[in-house]
Amino acid sequence: MSDPFFFEQLGGDRYLPSPHVQGAWNAHEQHMAPVSGLLAHALERHDPRPDLQLARISYDILGLIPLQESVVAVRTLRPGRTIELVEATLAVAGRVVVRATGWRLAVGDSAAVEGAEVEPLPPPGAMEPWTGSDVWAGGYISALEIRRTADTRPGRGRVWLRSDVELLAPLDGVWGDGSDGVSSTAAFLRLVDTANGIATRVGPDAWMFPNVDLTVHLFRQPVGPWVGLDTTVCFGPGGLGLTSSWLHDERGPVGRVEQALTVRPMPPPSPPRTTPSA
Repeated sequence: MSDPFFFEQLGGDRYLPSPHVQGAWNAHEQHMAPVSGLLAHALERHDPRPDLQLARISYDILGLIPLQESVVAVRTLRPGRTIELVEATLAVAGRVVVRATGWRLAVGDSAAVEGAEVEPLPPPGAMEPWTGSDVWAGGYISALEIRRTADTRPGRGRVWLRSDVELLAPLDGVWGDGSDGVSSTAAFLRLVDTANGIATRVGPDAWMFPNVDLTVHLFRQPVGPWVGLDTTVCFGPGGLGLTSSWLHDERGPVGRVEQALTVRPMPPPSPPRTTPSA
């Protein structure tokens, strides 16, 4: 793959996913991670205000996301001077498949009370390379550089990941709205959904455990290129699961992400079709 972008802008609100967006469960679907970054980008660019910043984004995955041309729509749900709620949707073939809502809160100076009691991650250079494609299929996973601690085990893992595949290709080589392109927050969020695949409790060849949502809380704006995940995966006895991760950049912790899972055995392969003899 030579395309250095996850999405190509087609003009207006239309985007074409590249092969790097290919999902891990099905070859014909988009991985949620790049979609998350695209919708975060759309939320930030909607009636942009430098005095507001994203504090929480909650994504609902309404179905399989086909690996096809996608249309993004954005609107303000709750306007305000210091607090706003905005919504972005991604539709394929006329059907909305992902919905995201984001709280944008006022920028202020809280440095005098800054603090977070979160265990730090070892730096990327202290972790060993890990090939995610040994476990997961798809163009998205193959676009990642992943490092993880030696004590990673089923249900518990600490990793750093990055990708040289950018979120968006500028339209005709330029950003038509005069901006500088994708923010560090949207670029960071384009990798966060990977959390559900770094410390799997069981192999994805025997069980399915896709997440139906992705909720990210930030207490400062992240910077790249590395995304750090300190992840715990829990499965209950009745088909539910939860992947919980502290988010880090190289400066330290930045927030939290939660993913609700539907856990079920992988269905057996369909028997081959036979052609009746003449």
